[in-house]
Amino acid sequence: MARRTKAAKPSDFSKVIVDTTVQPKAVAFPTDAKLMHRARERLARLAGKHGVRLRQSYARVGKHALIAYQRYAHAKQFKRANRALRRVRTYLGRVFRDIVRKTKDDANLRQVFAEPLSLAFRVRHQRQNQRGRKVYSLHAPEVECIGKGKAHRPYEFGVKLSVATTLARSKGGQFIAHVKAFPGNPYDGHTLKTVIPEIETQIGANLARIVADRGYRGHNAPPDHKMKGLYLRPEARPHRRYQTRPAPPLGRRARHRPRQGRAPHGPELPQGSARRRRQRRPRRRRL
Repeated sequence: MARRTKAAKPSDFSKVIVDTTVQPKAVAFPTDAKLMHRARERLARLAGKHGVRLRQSYARVGKHALIAYQRYAHAKQFKRANRALRRVRTYLGRVFRDIVRKTKDDANLRQVFAEPLSLAFRVRHQRQNQRGRKVYSLHAPEVECIGKGKAHRPYEFGVKLSVATTLARSKGGQFIAHVKAFPGNPYDGHTLKTVIPEIETQIGANLARIVADRGYRGHNAPPDHKMKGLYLRPEARPHRRYQTRPAPPLGRRARHRPRQGRAPHGPELPQGSARRRRQRRPRRRRL
């Protein structure tokens, strides 16, 4: 479209900037208590929909346990908060085992409850410091926790996204050459093996230069690719093409301003505080 409208030339797409970001998902901030409470509610609702009569749904006491956990955690009373969290986990386990017992003889019900029970089992047994995949949302289990080093948002929940834009501004502006999602949160440098061929296929030309940040060091770009090289941004490695002007040196002290602690036309005097300490009030003589 940009070429047909003459907003950009084909040569404008030969030099691109590649970077990754996070495409956030519309999920609430995940906590263990909220996830387990939500998993129990979903299981109880699904059981009522398919006619599975539960021994107890724990709708009332489960909600009270969640509220108690949130209040204790806000007040930094962590022993009481952990006790309330164990109650929430216990209620989920009781509903989970009750559904397993009452659906084991029905193949259709086992198929209906297979995915919800699997998610509930993962939510109940996952811990804060465990390694590997976790469940951060029950309606979107594919959501991943990605940290990009932002001070205002240390963790984002979504999928990693690679974006390539033109290096120079064209006649019609700066254009996006390629966008692709990378599930699994791969290393930034390991996305070039997929990104470079797709960019060239999309724009119909060979890339002459790619500019990236230091997160792309140790990349896996195709070795047989005819490209001049991968140029890192100035903060990663100084390059004459992208160097900024050095800051001017600090100026000398103005000659008309005297130094601190020295009279403009006289000998150096002691500091005021020491001078005051040496001065003593004259004693009054008693009569």
